[in-house]
Amino acid sequence: IRGVCQGVGAAYSNALGHESVLMETPKVLILPGWQGSGPSHWQSLWISQFAYQLVVQHDWVKPLRGDWLARLDDVVSDLSGPVFLVAHSLGCIQVAAWAQISSQCHKVKAALLVAPGDVEASHLQDAFSSWRPIALTALPFESILIGSQNDPYCTAARAEQFAKAWGSHYLNLGECGHLNAESNLGDWPEGHALLNELMKEKKHGH
Repeated sequence: IRGVCQGVGAAYSNALGHESVLMETPKVLILPGWQGSGPSHWQSLWISQFAYQLVVQHDWVKPLRGDWLARLDDVVSDLSGPVFLVAHSLGCIQVAAWAQISSQCHKVKAALLVAPGDVEASHLQDAFSSWRPIALTALPFESILIGSQNDPYCTAARAEQFAKAWGSHYLNLGECGHLNAESNLGDWPEGHALLNELMKEKKHGH
């Protein structure tokens, strides 16, 4: 699984590559999903390797949308920018909801959205009642949404629907599950290459 998931990501990263220069002093915020990201999750490994900042929630087990959005807004408000968001699972839904209400969105340059959790799916509704409806308006910043063909928390069709609604570049990595520690991604260098592309200030872009 690791080879397939990483290989497709690398190919997409190469396709994105063109003349660009790195932005100065970017701040990367890591947004885990429900129950947080364990020590072997690629998000946690990125925090260890690159000193990215984890947005710590007060309650990872019983997440309330209002609390999570307020926490993200507090963290971003303390930053001058540029800010990049790296979200997984419920964190992706958090980004979409936050972007609708926050006055801090101008600080965010781009977001990497990985394996969004479909909180409107029938088997997830009870646990995430405060997260419905899912925000489906275009994000005010560039984004890449990465999904898989056999994610138990979001069908490929729904992931693609989210990408279209949010204006995200969409990438389906095939049968890679929920793109978490169980997907055997390790520190997922191909995923980080995609983040690096987002963190580059394109000469012919924004």
